[in-house]
Amino acid sequence: MDLKSKIRVIEGFPKEGISFKDITTVLQDKDAFRECIYQLAEAFRNEEVDMVVGPEARGFLIGAPLAYELGVGFVPVRKPGKLPAETISFEYELEYGTDTLEIHKDAIKPGQKVLVIDDLLATGGTVHSTVKMIEELGGEVVGIGFFIELEFLNGRKLLEDYNVKSLVKY
Repeated sequence: MDLKSKIRVIEGFPKEGISFKDITTVLQDKDAFRECIYQLAEAFRNEEVDMVVGPEARGFLIGAPLAYELGVGFVPVRKPGKLPAETISFEYELEYGTDTLEIHKDAIKPGQKVLVIDDLLATGGTVHSTVKMIEELGGEVVGIGFFIELEFLNGRKLLEDYNVKSLVKY
């Protein structure tokens, strides 16, 4: 299946000059959604994975069903104040300002093999901060997967020390 053809592209959203890649059309199409999860699972099936981690919010949409497909648990990474138990956080740079993500302190055990999944690789900041928190907790990142990669933003460079795979490239 050509997954790229299933992605809706919206020009000028959320602001002029942006070409937004909308995955809701994939999520609505049961066959395309299933194929997306299957292809990501196949990309990492030979890795030893104990846990899938997905950053808020679209990482949940891809990461949770992928964890189910691989037969492992899922850990959400959230914006500050959204997780109820004790957390660690990581602040990272945006084009204008900073953002912060959090993960539960007990979400990853030392030595666990972790697969990080998100819907889109742009600049890499969100996933890079997720990786840093996993490593701080003693986890080993065995792979990083994306449904979509915007190659012109060079986000892969920030993740060059990791096994990175993406299904659809723009």
